[in-house]
Amino acid sequence: MSSTNPKRITITAALPYTNGPVHIGHLAGVYVPADIYARYQRMVGKDVLFVCGSDEHGVPITLKAKKEGITPQQVVDKYHEIIKKSFSEFGISFDNYSRTSAKIHHETASEFFKKLHEDGKFTEQITEQLYDEEAGQFLADRFVVGTCPKCGYDESYGDQCENCGTSHNATDLINPKSAISGSKPVTKKTKHWFLPLDQYESWLKEWIVKGHKKDWKTNVYGQCKSWIDDGLRPRAVTRDLDWGIPVPAEGGEGKVLYVWFDAPIGYISSTREWAEREGKDWEPYWKDKDTKLLHFIGKDNIVFHCIIFPSMLKAEGSYILPDNVPANEFLNLEGNKISTSKNWAVWLHEYLQEFPGQQDVLRYVLTANAPESKDNDFTWADFQARNNNELVAIFGNFVNRVVVLTNKYYDGHVPKRGEFTQVDIDTLKELKAAPDVIASSIERYRFREAQGKLIDVARLGNKYLADEEPWKTIKTDEERTQTIMYVALQIASALSVLCEPFLPHTADRLKGILRFALNDTSWKDISEKEELLPGGHQIGPSELLFSKIEDEQIQEQLDKLEASKKANEIMNASAEPQKETITFEDFTKLDMRVGTIISAEKMPKTKKLLVLKVDTGIDTRTIVSGIAESFSAEEVVGKRVTVLVNLAPRPLRGVDSEGMILMTETPDGKLVFVNPDDDVPNGASIS
Repeated sequence: MSSTNPKRITITAALPYTNGPVHIGHLAGVYVPADIYARYQRMVGKDVLFVCGSDEHGVPITLKAKKEGITPQQVVDKYHEIIKKSFSEFGISFDNYSRTSAKIHHETASEFFKKLHEDGKFTEQITEQLYDEEAGQFLADRFVVGTCPKCGYDESYGDQCENCGTSHNATDLINPKSAISGSKPVTKKTKHWFLPLDQYESWLKEWIVKGHKKDWKTNVYGQCKSWIDDGLRPRAVTRDLDWGIPVPAEGGEGKVLYVWFDAPIGYISSTREWAEREGKDWEPYWKDKDTKLLHFIGKDNIVFHCIIFPSMLKAEGSYILPDNVPANEFLNLEGNKISTSKNWAVWLHEYLQEFPGQQDVLRYVLTANAPESKDNDFTWADFQARNNNELVAIFGNFVNRVVVLTNKYYDGHVPKRGEFTQVDIDTLKELKAAPDVIASSIERYRFREAQGKLIDVARLGNKYLADEEPWKTIKTDEERTQTIMYVALQIASALSVLCEPFLPHTADRLKGILRFALNDTSWKDISEKEELLPGGHQIGPSELLFSKIEDEQIQEQLDKLEASKKANEIMNASAEPQKETITFEDFTKLDMRVGTIISAEKMPKTKKLLVLKVDTGIDTRTIVSGIAESFSAEEVVGKRVTVLVNLAPRPLRGVDSEGMILMTETPDGKLVFVNPDDDVPNGASIS
C-alpha cells in the first residue's frame, strides 16, 4: 500500500462514551485534529471517509443509569443526541456519525465475533472473576475500583489506571471495592472467550518494533513497544453483563461482547451504515490495500488501537491495518485535570450556547494549545488573548481593512493591477508558497504548526498593507494604489481557502464577503493560478469576522468553574475524626451558658479580631473572637450565642478575653454561630 498517495483515506475518530457530553479535552485530543486532516484531504481531491459514532456499551453507561435512576438506553439516547448535535453545530465534518446501539452495529460486531469464533481464533477459559455478593453480579471494568498494582494509585478502575495509563484485569487490583455496593468482592468462577494476544506478539513486534513505525508519534511507538516488551497475555472479549451485544455463541447466555472488542468495530459498522445510505460499497475503505487507514485518538486509547484492534483485524484476515495512529496527550483546564465527575470541564454544548457564532474561536485556541507531544493547559485568559490579539487583531483586521478600502475606493470592485514592484513579487511568491508549507505540517499531523503558518499569511497581508500604505498612495498614485489593493485581495482570497480546514465557519463567511466560490478554487490553485480574484470582480460589504471577547464574558466562565470547585469541596467534605476520648468528669468541668452579644467593635490593626461584650446571664464580660473576616461588628450585635464561660482569661493584644464563643464551619468554609433557641434565657446552662 502506498501511504504517500493512496486511492482513498479512511479516517476514524475515537467513539465518545455516551455517559456525558463532549468537553474541550475530547475536542483538542481527537476531533479537531481529525477534522482538520479530513477537510484538508478533501480539499486536495482525496476520496475521504471520516466516521465516528457514540460508544454506548461501556460500564460507565450502566453506572450513570444507576446513579440517575433510569435505564441504560435512556442514558445513551439522551447523550447521543447532545453529542451528535454539538459536533454538527461545531463543524466536525463526519461523513457518518453512528451509534453502537444501532442494529447494523449489533449485526457487524456479531458477524465479526462469529467469524473469529468459527476460525478458532478465540480460546475459552474458566477464570476467577470478582463478584459482588451484595449486588449479585460480576464486577466488570469500572464496576470495581482499587489500588493500581503498578503505580499505587488508590482509585484505579478494574480495566485501566487513569493515573499511569496501565491496562490490567480487575483481579490485579489491590484492595478492590465494588463501585455498586461499596462492599469487598469475592472471586467466583465464570467462563469467557479470550483473544490470545500472546500468539500475535511476534507479528506485532515485526510490524511495529522491527518495522519501526518512524512516522508514528514517539508517545505512540513508545507505549506500544513497552507493552510488547512486557509480554502480551490473552484478553477476554466477553463479559458477564446484561447491557451490550449478546455473545453469539453457545454458552453465551447472560454475557455480552466486551466493550473494547465491540467499540472499534463501530468504525466498520458506521462505514457500512454510510455506504448503505449513499449507495456505495463499504469494503474498499477497509479492505483495499490502496486505502490509508488512520485512527485519531487520545493517549489512553493507544493500546486498544495499536495492539488489540490490529490483532483483531489480523485474526479476521481480510482487513487492512492502520497506517498511523496520531494520538494526542491530555488537555488540562486552568491547571487541573479535566474531570467529568467533578464538572471541571468546558462542555461543548454549553460553549455553543454561551458563545454563539464563535465556534472557530474555540477551534483556533484548542489547535494553538493542542497537546500534540505533551499535556497542555487551556485557560480562559489565553482563550481571550488569542481571540483578541490574533484572530481579531491579525486575521480579522487584515480582511476588514482590505474589504473596507476596496468598497471605499472602487465601489467593491477588484481593481485592475499595474506593474508589480519587487515588494509585490516577493509578497505573492511567499503567498504561493504557503499552501505547500501548511500542507507539509498537516500531512505530518502537526496541526498546531500548520495553523501558525496560516496566521503567518494574515501577518504577511498586514505587513504588506502597513508598508505600502494605500490610504496614502490613493492621494498621489492611483495606479500604484490599484496594484496594492489587487495584491491585498489575492491574499484575502487565499486566506478564505487556506483557513477552511482550521476555521470552516470563518472560511464560509469570508468567501461570502469576497463572493468567492471555493468550489472553483482548489488548494493547489493558490500556488498555480496567476490570480484568484480577477480585476473587475465585485465583492460584498465589510462585516467583522471576529469580535473582541470582553473581561465580563471570561469572568462568567471563571465563576462557573469556581462554583464547580466549591460544590465538589462540599460534596467531598468529610467530618473531622473524633478527638481523644474524655471522661464524664472531664465534660462536667465545662460551663457553657446561653448569652447575647450586646456590643462589638473591630480590634485596631487586626483583620480577624472583634472585641465583644456578652451578657452571659451571670455577668457581662469581654470576649475577643476571630470572626471579623466573616462578620461585621454591626451584624453580630444582638446575636444569641453559646459561651464557654469558665475558660481561663487570655490576654489578646492587650485585652483580656474572658471566654469563648462556640462556632462551627460549613464544608465551604463559612463560619456559623451555634445558636440557642430564642426562648432560652441568658445564663441558662448547656449540659
